[in-house]
Amino acid sequence: MTSRKNEQIDGQRAELRASDIMDPNSQIGVRLRSLYAAVQEEAIPDRFLDLLEKLDQAELASAKAAK
Repeated sequence: MTSRKNEQIDGQRAELRASDIMDPNSQIGVRLRSLYAAVQEEAIPDRFLDLLEKLDQAELASAKAAK
């Protein structure tokens, strides 16, 4: 999965023209896309997963109580 995203990023970088590299807005865009891709690769913290599980349990309990 990681290698596929890396290949996509490499492909996007290869498509940049020389004029795009000189444009500050293009450079910002490239860096933002790179940052976004890095964030996507990060694992979800266990604490956050635990909170989501507690929320699911609370919603199930609330739905059962409403019946």
